[in-house]
This record gives sequence, C-alpha cells and structure tokens, in this order.
Amino acid sequence: MKVLVTDPIADAGLDRIRESGHEVETAYDVEGEALLEAVADANGLIVRSGTDVTEEVFAAAEDLVIVGRAGIGVDNIDIDAATDHGVIVANAPEGNVRAASEHSVAMAFATARSIPQAHQRLKNGEWAKGDYLGTEVNGKTLGVVGLGRVGQEVAKKLSSLGMDLVAYDPYISQERAEQIGAELAELEDCLERADLLTVHVPLTDETENLLSDDELAKLEDGYLINCARGGVVDEAALARAVDEGVMAGAAVDVFAEEPVTADNPLLDVEDVIVTPHLGASTEAAQENVAVSTADQVVAAFHGEPVINALNAPSIDESAFPRVEPYLDLADTAGKVAAQLLGDRISAIEVAYEGEIAEEDVDLVTASALKGVFAPLEWRVNAVNAPSIAEERGIDVTESKSRQTEDFQSLVAVTVRDGDEEITVEGTLFAGEDPRIVRIDGYRVDAIPFGHMLVARNEDAPGVIGYIGSVLGDHDVNIAGMFNARETIGGEALSVYNLDQGIPEELRQELEDDPRIIEIRQITLDGRDD
Repeated sequence: MKVLVTDPIADAGLDRIRESGHEVETAYDVEGEALLEAVADANGLIVRSGTDVTEEVFAAAEDLVIVGRAGIGVDNIDIDAATDHGVIVANAPEGNVRAASEHSVAMAFATARSIPQAHQRLKNGEWAKGDYLGTEVNGKTLGVVGLGRVGQEVAKKLSSLGMDLVAYDPYISQERAEQIGAELAELEDCLERADLLTVHVPLTDETENLLSDDELAKLEDGYLINCARGGVVDEAALARAVDEGVMAGAAVDVFAEEPVTADNPLLDVEDVIVTPHLGASTEAAQENVAVSTADQVVAAFHGEPVINALNAPSIDESAFPRVEPYLDLADTAGKVAAQLLGDRISAIEVAYEGEIAEEDVDLVTASALKGVFAPLEWRVNAVNAPSIAEERGIDVTESKSRQTEDFQSLVAVTVRDGDEEITVEGTLFAGEDPRIVRIDGYRVDAIPFGHMLVARNEDAPGVIGYIGSVLGDHDVNIAGMFNARETIGGEALSVYNLDQGIPEELRQELEDDPRIIEIRQITLDGRDD
C-alpha cells in the first residue's frame, strides 16, 4: 500500500508506516492539479492543517482507503465527501491534548499579567513596572466554551489554581461536568460570569463566528483565550472589544486565515497576544500525533479497527478480536439476503443472539449493510453503507437477545420490500468457520463462498436428482449440497455450492419444471469463475 504525506509530520510516524511494509511518499506544499495527480494512486493520505482534502481529491483517488489527520481539527477535510467515496477519516485527538492545554494555560497567564508586552518594553530599555497591573486567577471564574478533551484539561489545570468553573457545552452530560467540577450554563450566562474565557470547540457551521460583537460585550473587563480553531471568534470584533476597552485583553493562537496576513486586525492591538498556531508545537506532541495517525492508517489497511475514525463505526482494540470473525459472516449474510430478495429493499434488520449480543456490534451491522448494498453499489464499504441506507430511505434496525436456541452466537440479516422479506442467519463453527444455518426459517448448513444456487421446490422424489442432472448436462459441477423442508411433501429449499456460475438459460430450464418454484443464483467472494 502507498501512503502520501502532504504536510510534514514527525519521522516516527513515517518510520511506523515503513516498518509495517508500506510505501511512503512525501509531497509537501502540493495543491490544485499537483495534489490531484499525487493522490491518484495513493491508498492512504496523511495531512495536517495545510492540505485541503476536497471532493475533487476523493474523486481523483479511487484507491484511497483512509485520510489521517495528524492532529485534532478536521475542518480542512470534506468528511461528507469522504463518506460518499467510502474513505475513512481519522484524527489524532489524544496526541497533542497535553501540549494544547498547556499552551492555553500559558496564554492565560501571559495575557492576565501582560508578560509579552512587559518583556518587549524591557528589551527596548524601558523599566515600565508601573504600567502593568496584572490579574490573579485565584478566586476568579473560568468560562470554558467546549468541554472536550482539551477543554477538560485546561479546566482541571486552572481549577487547581483556585478558579471557579462555568462551562458552555450542549453535548456534554451534567454528570460528566460535575465530575470535572464545572457548572453547565447557557452561552450568554457563561460569558457574563467569566473573568477569563477559554475556547475549545471545532470550527463548524454551528461554531463559525460563535463569539462576535454581542457575545464579546458580555465578557466585560475579561480576557479571552483561543487556542482551538480560527474562525470561531470574530477577529475584527475581538480586536474592537480589546482596543476600545470593553475587554481587558486576549490571547490568540489560531486564525481564520493562516499564515496571518499583515492586515489582520488582531496584530494592531497591544493587549492582544498572538502566537503562530503553536498549541501542538512540542516535540512530544508532534511525535505522538504522527505515530497515532500512522497506526490508524496501518490498521485501516489491515482491516483492523480505526480507533479515532470520524465517519465509520469503530471499536475498542481489546474487543475487536471477539467481533472480527463476524464481520465477514454479516457481510455474507447481507449479500445472500439481498440477492435472494432481488427486489427494491425498503428495510433492513440485523439481529444478534447469544454471546455476540453482548458485544459492541456497530461495525458488524455496518458490514451487514455493506453486504446488502454490494450488488447495488459500485463502491460500498462499512464507511459509506450507513449513509447509503439513509440516502435511499431504507429503515435500518438492530436488535439483540442474549438467548439463542441452537447456537452459541447467531447473526440474522432480514431484508424487506413491503410484504416480501428474506431472512438469512449465520453462525461460526469452531469459533471462525462461517456457516449459513437458516434461510427463511429453513435449516441448512451451507458454506458461504463462490457461487451458490438456492432452489425452492416441491418436496417430491426426483427433484434434487433432476437439478443435479441439468447442472451436469451443462458441465456445472456441484461442490456441496444442503437440503431442508417444511413438511413431508410440502415445500423444500436446497442450497448448492457450484464451481462456476450458471447461465440464464440453465436457470430458465430448471424453473420450467413445474416442481421447481424458484431458482436464485448467489455470487460471493472466495472463488473465481
């Protein structure tokens, strides 16, 4: 596999990829047509904030499996386009948490005590001791906008110095906030109560210019720290608020446009401290995010869980070995069910019984959807299968039961179109040998691979022999056969493993016999024509 790296990362990450047997190509500062050309044959792409990964990039990279973001923010990656193309997007949120939180704390002290301004004046020969009256953080209120990983770390560090915590985050539970020692509040209340406000949210449509003139006016005589993402705080509004004395000061590490242009209004305000996006710029952080990103790229290549996948089901590494054997089983059951129904699918149900029901099965369900859609979509995988279901208006349900009658674990995939439905159930023998054990309630023991023929027929003497004879007349060899029936003389269902597919005329010849109700051909992976 080939990995294209378009923004510099630590050598430890590149070495990890090479040690796993994959090729690394670096192409820094490529953009436009050069980027599209460079990514055309890549299986993996690693970026930081300098590369925009757009719909055009995904369209140009037909073999792309994963985009790894060596850092937290992914606003430079079109995740919807990635999902449409079946490409995993993963970031490295843990690697620079400590570095980013420490920089935020450093910026808080720098602005509250005017450290850079006093430093520069002393360097210029001025002893300006009387010009700077700092603010102590002890006993003050820290407002936190966004209690994610970094926000929580900053809150812990500054609360240990005697600050009270109030936080705005509509996506965190009251219980978790209480564990941190923070009181949850609406944004307006958080701003009005904060002496020092620190921002830790991603840049989205919801958060762009989240803090502008009206919001900053509520932070009267306070300080603002933004080491999260540029564009969350309206830069012109912040410059006005500090310059006009509405706020006491601000410290900013991230900007809407990077590198910053000379006309950025924040550069002209003395009490606004600026740094050039240094939040993650420590040696340890750079190595951590590089290795973390590389490990996720390698995991995606090997079909293993991508822990920080943003658009695909993920699973804890310790649990993956228990569910991994069921991925192919669910995929196969979905393929068989979809090909047996043969009509438009309006609903899919994936049911789990026995021990597998105790596991995290999101990845297994996604694999089942992948199997269902495989005959319908040119490029479908566990990443885009859920979105394909949503786009097609297909209702997807999942159920679990710890009780199962005959097997240690059972996975059942049901596909429906109105009143018509097909259920295919599978299990693992000896822990890893997949079997289709029921089709529409008929008990079978079918090995799911290659070409399969499923026949519904009358339970009458000579029918199975007739099917075998017709296949033999057409030089189609039977590798295995499994038969089940409802009652003696009722309807039966037979599954044949074949060495090759059957032509349409053969299928039609079989169905011309009045004893045969229906013939369906199933094509699976695992055997060539």
